Amino acid sequence: MALEYIIYTDESDKTGKYFSNFYGGILIRSSDLQDVIQRLENAKIQLHLHREVKWQNVTQNYLEKYRSLIDRFFDEVEADRVKVRIMFTQNQFIPIGLSSEQRRAEYHMLYYQFVKHAFGLRYSGHRSQHIGVRLYMDQLPTNREQNAQFKAFLVGLNQNAHFRAAGIRFHDNQIAEVDSREHVLLQCLDIVLGSMAFRLNDKHKEKPAGRRRRSKRTIAKDRLYKHIYARICRLYPRFNIGESTGTQGDRSNLWRHRYRHWKFVPKRHRRDPTRTKRKK
Repeated sequence: MALEYIIYTDESDKTGKYFSNFYGGILIRSSDLQDVIQRLENAKIQLHLHREVKWQNVTQNYLEKYRSLIDRFFDEVEADRVKVRIMFTQNQFIPIGLSSEQRRAEYHMLYYQFVKHAFGLRYSGHRSQHIGVRLYMDQLPTNREQNAQFKAFLVGLNQNAHFRAAGIRFHDNQIAEVDSREHVLLQCLDIVLGSMAFRLNDKHKEKPAGRRRRSKRTIAKDRLYKHIYARICRLYPRFNIGESTGTQGDRSNLWRHRYRHWKFVPKRHRRDPTRTKRKK
């Protein structure tokens, strides 16, 4: 059976206090897909997690179960059966020179850049064979016409010289919106992506109005984030979640790395230092 790459994508906070436009993705080879799904589904059953797991459902009562599931997920990442990518923008970098049409299309433009570059597909190293890419996106918040145009742009990547040289090909009938309730991989991605948006935007410090202490839910989310961060640091010690992950001078690490972050900075931008955590 021909090798395929299956990519699941999701998005989180469109607008945050310091960071916005969160996009997440996981990539898995077709040869690993069913085994990984089965292991994660079995883990959910063993943990009595019978409903959809997602970041917004994290509570103190479910914290240990979510930790255990995330451990199973990161076991797959450590074994390089699953690759994880997270992209976001930082509010201090404000794009300039965009047309009104480009501003309206910002969501899909960023999504396109994420799919095109985040996994380093051009460096995946299988130039001698054709590799199809299946893309499963959590349901998009835009209308049908916009989504159809976006999918057409993704299929247009087949004309990219680097993708053609690497044998990478997107098939229009394999680009689909899916329901995360039916995909355990998307559920695990939602937890990781949500935890990064939570921490980068200092939501772990939030307190209910009129209260001196954080809520139990916020504390539970903070503890889950710290557990996720510890698992990332087992792969890459002292990982900086707020910056783009380096390549150590080798661009092929865009593909090789099992977990990466990408702080997307527009080529043309102005900087507003008042929109950072450390105001100058």
